[in-house]
Amino acid sequence: MRKIVILNDYGAFMPESFINAVKGEFVLETLSLDVSEDVRLQSITEAEIIIGEPTVEELENAKNLRWLQMTWAGIDRYCHGGFPKDVLLTNASGAFGQTIAEHALGMLLALCRRLGVYAKTNQWKDLGSEIFVSGSSAMIFGTGDIGSNIAKRLKAFDVNMIGVCRNTDRQIPGFDRLISLEEAENYLPEADFILCAMPETTETREYLNARRFEKIKDGAILVNVGRGSFVDTQALCEALTRGKLFAAGLDVVHPEPLPQDHLLWSMENVLITPHVAGIGFGHLPGTAKKIWEICTENLLRYKRGEPLRNLADITSSGGAAL
Repeated sequence: MRKIVILNDYGAFMPESFINAVKGEFVLETLSLDVSEDVRLQSITEAEIIIGEPTVEELENAKNLRWLQMTWAGIDRYCHGGFPKDVLLTNASGAFGQTIAEHALGMLLALCRRLGVYAKTNQWKDLGSEIFVSGSSAMIFGTGDIGSNIAKRLKAFDVNMIGVCRNTDRQIPGFDRLISLEEAENYLPEADFILCAMPETTETREYLNARRFEKIKDGAILVNVGRGSFVDTQALCEALTRGKLFAAGLDVVHPEPLPQDHLLWSMENVLITPHVAGIGFGHLPGTAKKIWEICTENLLRYKRGEPLRNLADITSSGGAAL
């Protein structure tokens, strides 16, 4: 019997619709987090379909594997070689835009009004000037599911929205203008807010470096909910230390996890969360539901021999739209 293997206790959130799609054609096996390495490897070796994120090393002997459905949006783990040939790879892009956008917006509003600093002060003390959101200008790096969801929400504050993407010959709700990554450097001096929702590629790695931080508008706010590698961490620390940036909100960092003695932890005008903006399973039932809807739709398509949703190209985009 053909086997579907679900990794990491994701099966605890499995809907009836997915179970019904499995019946009759597949054996379904869910592996818990504490399963032995030998059992896990044996199951991966036998699987025709895997839902989860096995390592490249674990996939070396997955001779029966035909399709890997991720529960993440980014496919960075498989972009550096070693992913099995002739295996379909799909991600869960489309499930995280709403939750990550809310996280990014929460960070931005808190930083504009110094809420994090006030929360730590424990004094009845005016901490000085703040930033008015309405009428500001924002540049969002990435206009896919995450970036477009951020734009739609920020637009309600009457913010002028500039989106950075590959295909600028289109219209995306929430954005006033689309520009390419090559053009973005020229617009950095205009942006009050810089929000990063980029996948990791050769072009995006450490894009915000010391030279580009010099071009950023004085007093701007940076929020990164995409990939930590998009920002040169040392250059970010220097920009914050000398007051080039008003503040920064980071759900992703480089390196990750951030060392406990890192300078960023001690900066009052920095908000850090441990890469939790887009977690669905065990955090946000609505996001988990969207992930399983993608899995179920793709399983039905797979059974019918139809093209799968969110088919990823590991040679280019890093698994998420720019």
